[in-house]
Parts: sequence; C-alpha cells; structure tokens
Amino acid sequence: MTARHLISPPPEMRVSPRGLLAVIGLGALAVAWWPVVVVFRVPAPVEATVLLAHLCGMLAGYAVVVLLGLMSRTPALERGVGADVLARWHARGGRIVIGLILVHAAAVVLAWAQSRQESTLLALWHVLRLPWLMAATIGTVSLLAVGAASARAARRRLSYESWHTLHLLTYAGVALSFVHQLAGPDLTGHRWLQICWALLYTYVFALVLLHRVLTPLRQATRHRLRVAAVVPEGPGVVSIAVDGRHLSELRAEPGQFFRWRFLTPDTWRSAHPFSLSAPPTDNRLRLTVKALGQGSAHLQDIPVGTWIGAEGPYGAMTAARRTRRNVLLIAGGVGITPMRALFETLPVRPGQDLTLLYRARGPEDLVFSHELEQIAHWRGARLLYLVGADHDCLSAPALLRVVPDLAHRDVYLCAAPRMSDAVRAPLRDAGLPAEYLHEERFAF
Repeated sequence: MTARHLISPPPEMRVSPRGLLAVIGLGALAVAWWPVVVVFRVPAPVEATVLLAHLCGMLAGYAVVVLLGLMSRTPALERGVGADVLARWHARGGRIVIGLILVHAAAVVLAWAQSRQESTLLALWHVLRLPWLMAATIGTVSLLAVGAASARAARRRLSYESWHTLHLLTYAGVALSFVHQLAGPDLTGHRWLQICWALLYTYVFALVLLHRVLTPLRQATRHRLRVAAVVPEGPGVVSIAVDGRHLSELRAEPGQFFRWRFLTPDTWRSAHPFSLSAPPTDNRLRLTVKALGQGSAHLQDIPVGTWIGAEGPYGAMTAARRTRRNVLLIAGGVGITPMRALFETLPVRPGQDLTLLYRARGPEDLVFSHELEQIAHWRGARLLYLVGADHDCLSAPALLRVVPDLAHRDVYLCAAPRMSDAVRAPLRDAGLPAEYLHEERFAF
C-alpha cells in the first residue's frame, strides 16, 4: 500500500442523472413540437390518426438517438450517471421505442385507409411502397427481434455472448430506418431540419465509434495489457494481475470496472465487466473473477502472458459519490471486489468511521480476508463478517445494532442481484435516504 493509491485523479466532466434526464426531456419536447406545427399548417381538418402518426414517428426517431447515446460509453455519462443506470434507462427506453414504432405504423396505415377509403391490407401495401418504407420495415423487424431477445424470459435462456451479438442488429435497424426519416413528411422540404437531424445521428454514431471501437484500440496499443499472474483466492475464485504501461493515464479509480476481453481462442469474443479489486498503479491492475458461467469459468486458468483488450474505466461508485463523514460498505460474495479497493482508499480523517460488512455463505467463501484484516488494522476501520444462512443479519434492526447511525452515512453496496434486492428495503426501513445509497448492478 502506497500513498499514491490515495491520490484522487484530476477532476473531469461528469453528467448528473438529473441533468441528463432534463436534457433528454427538453429534446423530446422540441421534437414533439415540430410535427404538431407541420400537421396544423395544413388547411384541411386534421385527423387524430394523422397527428398520432407524425408524433410517434418523430419521437421514435429521437428516442433511438437517445438509446444509442446512453450506450455509447461516453466517459462523462459512465462516470457521472453510472453504467448500470444507463443500462436500465436503455432497457426502458427500448420498450418505449418499440411501442412508438408500432403505434406509428398502425396510425399511418389507418390514416391512409381512412383518407382513401381503402381496406387495411390495401393501405398497408401502398404505405410499404412509399420511399424507403421497405428498408424502414426491415429495420423495424430488426429492432423488434432485439426487443424480443431482451425480454426477461428470453434473457434467461440466452448466454451473454449470444445476447450481445444479437444486439448488434440494432445498428442495422437504425441505419435502415434513418433515410426513411429524412424522406418523411415532417422533414421533407425543410432542408435545415434535415441537416440538423442528420448531424444529430452523425454525432451519436461518432460517439459510439469513438468510445466503443477507436478508444479501446488506442488503449490496447498504448497500454499493452497482459496477464501477469493468476492467484487462487477461494473455491472457483481467482485474482488476475494485469501488467501494462502508462496505466495512470487511464485515470481509473477504486470502485470502477473495465470491460475485459482476454485474447485467447475461447474468450476473445466476449468483453466481461469486472471491477478492480485493488487500487490501480502506474503499471498494474487487478481484477477478481468467480466462475459463474462459461465465460468466467474459462478465466480461472487463463495463461500468463495472455494479451488483454480493456474498455474503461467505467462506473460511478467511487469516492466522488461520498457526501457524508461516515461510510458503510456492504459486500456480498464476489461483490467484495470493488469494496476491497474502496476499503483501502476511501479517505478517513480522525473522528470519521469506515465500516465494511462482508456477507458470505461460509468461511470458505470469504475472499481477501487476510488483506481486509490488514487494511482494517492499518486504517483503524471496522470489518465485520456476516457468515452463514441467517438472512435476518441484514434486517433493519440488525443493521442498526451494528451501525446505529446508518441513516446518516453514505452506503456503498455491491452484491449479487438477489442479495442487493433483499438489502435495499432494510436500508430504507433503517432511515437511509435513497440518494445516499451507491451501487452498480452487473446484470444484462
């Protein structure tokens, strides 16, 4: 442990969740305003289906841009809002987009049928023959396929690798639909609006290209990450030490994670999100992996010397979120990895308290126990193990017995989804305001 571990990186731009939602909302209002103007400029009476078709079409096109931006892995969003929050917003927004597209399509066909006194099937045939409508339809089918694969029942049957590969259809669907948007009645004849719309899409695609393709490639060549050691930590758990060059340039912080791509024949196709389990230095990073699936099982005996591509750092569960004097860290299982790094580095001044509650099924499942005890002794912090099958140990009364001032602390939580869900309610019952609970969820 060295002093440089405790030095925070230089301040950088971070977008707050509320600020981002405000910008998205204002953009939606601006986009919704324009089709209303277009429709009501027509001297003839306006049918409700026509207005609905215009509104849903423009909002769907705008929402697609928002979804791409949320998943562009822009550092200001990833560090300010948090990757897990962005992923949840993306999932909810995807359902909204699909709903808008379906309502838009139904309203267009219905409006065409009403205006020309045609059957629905004949109106559908005529609509599909409009400029770029067939391409847009194929793009819509692609988006529907991605939406179906993202449904909870489907996700349980898909591996992360299959689910991620299928999501690449999103880009094809957006590209096929884009030209139809430019040729649509809301933008046709308004050259400046078409230019602005095209620039909006170009900008977001540029963000995706920069942060999801070019930046990882640049980092791979600049930092030259390789597996330096694989250390067993417990049953099915290993720590992987990663050596590299100029790693301080990454500005990684304890509590953050990278998406790691180990370049072997069995593992190169997948990038896994694993947190740093030790404070980063200028030439070494460490992650800790538990064998929970096929991908993570391959990493248990990854060869020393394996080249690594790493995207990141990402995540907002860092010391920057802290606003109170005292801090409680709650870890469950392999969720100890980011907490171990925070336990070592969160600043603690005289009179302040840092407590780590570590929940595990049995003594054999405790990871880093020797390191944690050393850190607790060195820093004068509290370390409490909660071992066994007693679920009441994380109830509100039990938590308050251990940490009486819980409601007046910052609480960092990292555990399996089931445990995290079980802990949130007791924390709330113990009086902790939601804004002082900091966590990130790594579920796809």
